[in-house]
Amino acid sequence: MPRKEISLCAGTACHASGREALRKAIDEALAARGLADEVTVIETGCHGFCEQGPILVVRPQGIFYPRLKPKDIDEVIETSVVGDGVVERLLYRHPQTGEPLAYEKDIPFYKLQTRIVLALNGKIDPLSIDDYLAHGGYTALAKVLEEGDPLGVIAEVERSGLRGRGGAGFPTGRKWRTCRNNPGDKHYVICNADEGDPGAFMDRSVLEGNPHSVIEGMIIAAYAIGSGNTPVEGYVYVRHEYPFAVQRLRAALKQARERGYLGENILGSGFDFDIRINQGAGAFVCGESTALTASIEGQRGMPRGKHIRTAAHGLWGQPTNLNNVETYANVPWIINHGAEAFAALGTATSKGTKIFSLTGKVMNGGLIEVPMGTTLRQVIFEIGGGMWPGRQFKAVQLGGPSGGCLPESLLDEPIDFESLVAAGSMMGSGGMVVVDDTTCMVDFAKFFLRFTAEESCGKCVPCRVGTTRMLEILERISAGEADLEDLDLLERLAEDVVEGSLCALGGSAPNPVTSTLRYFRDEVLAHVVDKVCPARVCRPLIRYVINAEACTGCQACFTACPVGAVAGERKAPHKIDLKTCIKCDTCRQVCRFDAVRVETGALAPLGRGKR
Repeated sequence: MPRKEISLCAGTACHASGREALRKAIDEALAARGLADEVTVIETGCHGFCEQGPILVVRPQGIFYPRLKPKDIDEVIETSVVGDGVVERLLYRHPQTGEPLAYEKDIPFYKLQTRIVLALNGKIDPLSIDDYLAHGGYTALAKVLEEGDPLGVIAEVERSGLRGRGGAGFPTGRKWRTCRNNPGDKHYVICNADEGDPGAFMDRSVLEGNPHSVIEGMIIAAYAIGSGNTPVEGYVYVRHEYPFAVQRLRAALKQARERGYLGENILGSGFDFDIRINQGAGAFVCGESTALTASIEGQRGMPRGKHIRTAAHGLWGQPTNLNNVETYANVPWIINHGAEAFAALGTATSKGTKIFSLTGKVMNGGLIEVPMGTTLRQVIFEIGGGMWPGRQFKAVQLGGPSGGCLPESLLDEPIDFESLVAAGSMMGSGGMVVVDDTTCMVDFAKFFLRFTAEESCGKCVPCRVGTTRMLEILERISAGEADLEDLDLLERLAEDVVEGSLCALGGSAPNPVTSTLRYFRDEVLAHVVDKVCPARVCRPLIRYVINAEACTGCQACFTACPVGAVAGERKAPHKIDLKTCIKCDTCRQVCRFDAVRVETGALAPLGRGKR
């Protein structure tokens, strides 16, 4: 009988929700039963289903236990580790039917995915090179070095149709070939792990869960790009806020060097290549290629001219190939399975799979990997389980702060590079934020524009000044102080920022605003013309009142109000002083009788449902 294994997610999300306490409880329970040497406990990278963390899986059965507490561990071990049964009360339940689902393979969140890059996340110990080798790790590198054909590697990547997963979607093989053909004293291979989009955690999770796949992809890229005797050096540029990713990447690099997969004379091939880690300070603009290379050089992270291509003049003026984490992690799979197998997934112009971080007002948030061409509806409602109870889908924002907000009418659009751009959004690195009918689209667009305005490096006027002026107009709209001329000015400013900005940060910063004006113009006009916020979110346009017929005088709102705006005697209807009220929403949240309402203009009041 196969050895029992307890797989415990040690990704950032599960760590934050109690992974350490679970591990301690597991060790104590196994020791108490004398099973410490008979059961393998493995701490893996992110399993993906972050909404259900902390996650524990018992193998080989594949029994999936979400949201466990230390007090549950004894029962899990006795039932599923000592025995082969399941603890039904602890199982995941289908979001629509409520049916308990015991096994990973039966859970829609996993069942409907196609995992290439994430295939080993949740299965191997990221701190163990032996785990990676046991699952075919570094066989692609060995194959490439044995065949000794760098140009053949580039041709294989070209045939696969792999495009950069960092956002721009540039053909990876073409970039490699261009970099190889450009003369220089040295060539550089850089992995961009500076994942700065709000709500995005794809690259972090890959580095935390399977760092060797990225390292192997980088080594293969370096071998392909190296031209004759030209030396090649590698860097991983990763943000300082990713401590687990850095720790596991650092350990993986050390193990790879010790085993001969990295450093001098790799696997006896005569090829030398090593990788250094460079930790960024968290500037969003450093995700742009020229700003990133400037940061590695010790300069301030600011983009250079649009005409400069890092493949020709990158790090220290030398030819530099820059791809993101997910792009490199695809390479070993392509080499092992063939370009045709990769190209068979996806669409005519967008091949393979794509990882998305699915977040927001959706039942099953987390990390997913699906073939290109999968529709937004399939991702949000089939894998993601749909909206929170009682709520309606309103929009999905893709591509990070530079992406666009797409409405329900576009849910059946395929997710690929061209379709998203045509819809006014972009693939970006893979952030996907879902919002429901309690979200104000003006407020939503303002959130992303504020982010890009604050993250502007300030080098060029259109981005530095233009985004700030756009933000000021949105502030006036949400305050009910704008007019129709402001909308015209907002659209003209957006065009100027796109056309005049030096880099893609400024060139795409207006996307959340322009897409909101395109698809949710009626909601914007409600703010401007009628001076109301349909979602009852914008504070200057709303007021809190108490329905005297529903109020029982329990004084919960009276006690909770931080500014004393609620008045009334016990067991008598209360009132809110609108001049004192700061619209913090505390009274509505604590009211158990749906007596506190939010009003805007002549619209019907809002009840107690989740915002």
